[in-house]
Amino acid sequence: MQLFYNPEIDENQKNIEFPRDESKHIIKVLRKNTGDVLEVTNGRGFLFSVKITDANPNRCKAEIIASEKEEPDSWHLHMVVAPTKMNDRYEWFLEKATEIGLHRITPVICDHSERKHVKLNRFERVLQSAMKQSLHVRLPQLNEAENLEDFLKREIPGQKFIAHCEEGMERFQLKDKILASSEVTILIGPEGDFSPDEIKLALKNGWQPVSLGNSRLRTETAAIVACHTVALANL
Repeated sequence: MQLFYNPEIDENQKNIEFPRDESKHIIKVLRKNTGDVLEVTNGRGFLFSVKITDANPNRCKAEIIASEKEEPDSWHLHMVVAPTKMNDRYEWFLEKATEIGLHRITPVICDHSERKHVKLNRFERVLQSAMKQSLHVRLPQLNEAENLEDFLKREIPGQKFIAHCEEGMERFQLKDKILASSEVTILIGPEGDFSPDEIKLALKNGWQPVSLGNSRLRTETAAIVACHTVALANL
């Protein structure tokens, strides 16, 4: 199955129209024609079967012939991850984390962050592509980047973990702390890790310190390990 994405579609519509770039891809690249059936999601849990009624490469039109809604997960994972120096590494994290299964991402700026600005439009496209490739029907929510200190002032529900590498501080194995069917938020720092002051502030605000294993991991690798650990706990 090939999955398409149209955020405007909902269960009350009878017809949809694809934007020009996707219309061209459907008709010119995939060589779909009038009468062919496509699978489309709105990224909010719905899967639609639509039949092409006008195979126009500039404005492809289709009729909705069936729809179903997937039940939301019993668990919720929010990854709060510092931007990496190289954008492609953060994009790799977004792609793989979407494939594994997560629900929300917040880029967070830390004391040791080398990159202070992120391109959310590019990140959003990566998430959409990964959602379609992995045949998910829910698009992870991408939040605006914010400073770690401001983020730590928020009231965060559920389990809260900070994964750090600071020596001499007590840490637990993340796999031993995850509760199935719960809301989980995990902080992953930048190259160079969180600063000692940031770790202390997080602990003061109720975040549990965790380790992801014996290896020293890159930011994006640590984030993927954390995502996979939570996903496995909810199989």
